[in-house]
Amino acid sequence: MLTLASNLTAARSQMAFTLGFHIILASLGVALPAMMLIANYVGLRRDDAYALKLAQRWSKAVAVTFAVGAVTGTVLSFEFGLLWPAFTGRFGEVFGVLFAIEGIFFFLEAIFIAIYIFGWKYLSPRLHFWSGVPVVISGLGGAFAVVAVNSWMNQPQGFSPTSGDVTSVAPLKVIFNPAVPYEVPHMILAAYLVTGFIVASIYAVGMLRGRRDRIHRLGLLIPLTVACIATPIQFVVGDTAARAIAKDQPVKFAAMECVQQTSTDVTEYIFGRCTSDGVKGGIGIPGFDSFLVGFSTSTQVTGLDTVPPSDRPPSNTMLHWAFDTMVGICTLLIALGAWFGGVWWRRRDIPRTKWFLRACALSGAAAVVALECGWIVTEVGRQPWIVYNVMRTSDAVTQADGIWITFTLVLGIYAVLGTTLIVTLRAMSRRWRGESAEDVDVPYGPEGEPPPTALAGGSA
Repeated sequence: MLTLASNLTAARSQMAFTLGFHIILASLGVALPAMMLIANYVGLRRDDAYALKLAQRWSKAVAVTFAVGAVTGTVLSFEFGLLWPAFTGRFGEVFGVLFAIEGIFFFLEAIFIAIYIFGWKYLSPRLHFWSGVPVVISGLGGAFAVVAVNSWMNQPQGFSPTSGDVTSVAPLKVIFNPAVPYEVPHMILAAYLVTGFIVASIYAVGMLRGRRDRIHRLGLLIPLTVACIATPIQFVVGDTAARAIAKDQPVKFAAMECVQQTSTDVTEYIFGRCTSDGVKGGIGIPGFDSFLVGFSTSTQVTGLDTVPPSDRPPSNTMLHWAFDTMVGICTLLIALGAWFGGVWWRRRDIPRTKWFLRACALSGAAAVVALECGWIVTEVGRQPWIVYNVMRTSDAVTQADGIWITFTLVLGIYAVLGTTLIVTLRAMSRRWRGESAEDVDVPYGPEGEPPPTALAGGSA
């Protein structure tokens, strides 16, 4: 029993770490090609050599992040079988079709990334632009397939029997399970939101250091615009998802909101410490939790008292704080988008105060924190089930020894991968900064230098 508990802790820790690392790269893999293609479109549409140069640079960043993401994703694939053999052994034929679909999109994305990068020198402008479209589509398709697996784990259907060996699978019911309509959009929007703010934050830092050329202006405007559009949509989708969870996974919702007793007129607490006697500390808003669930303070909210302690998610305070942090950061990012949108609508320019650039510089890290908090809510909130109400995580974990050793090795490998990625991207950035303003290495770019107004930071 002691070995099993140790294995479970080690396996969950390793899976949590690798997922938390990979999800950042996966988000970049989904959304960065779209930023690249937008810059490419702006360059062709407006004969803007600097936009084309930006697209070319971002295509190289796409290749680097894709390569590292492929490694971390491969590790995760092995972990499914090595850490959770009972899970894959019993349900592999159920969700395997989704991983097969993801593999097809992965190979398509790799092929078209290569075509797009080499196509700068060998394809016509229009054909080269369209060669990038499959990269964006493949990223979306791969994200759909992977998130659909997680959705199925939260809302399992499409197989029988529910106990013992699976003998009958309905693939379409597995793929389009009840959690897909809100989990997939939520993750894809998160990818665009996080990528947009990460990229914008990099160029905001450059502008704070005095680099106000058109490359930095476009490098800020394109991803920031995408992220600011995605954020309020994400807030609405997230609200829909929370209400769906309250209905379909009421115990997870109760743990997220620290609801101990089933009742109506439930108080919404912002932060605070979850205890068996209720929330200690925090800011309470009477009746608001019930209102959020059913648009009425008389809505009944299911509490943790409906299931025995062994069926309740662990670490309720962490879960509650993760949920509140995610919502809070999203709210602040919406405010940043409103600031940007309001000034742009009036002046067709970014806010001129350095405080705006400072806020943009912080937005990338804040978006990553919100992303990680979202995954904590999703994964920790489903515990103690690996397949909700069907298989416990403790029943799926490997019985083999040495999981703590593999976890330590994975920590070392990922530290090397992360360091290599950062060093490589910084080296690329330094080389790009060293290029002269006239060095636009895009074969089909417009001839001659851009007008002085563009260099001065005119309208994008």
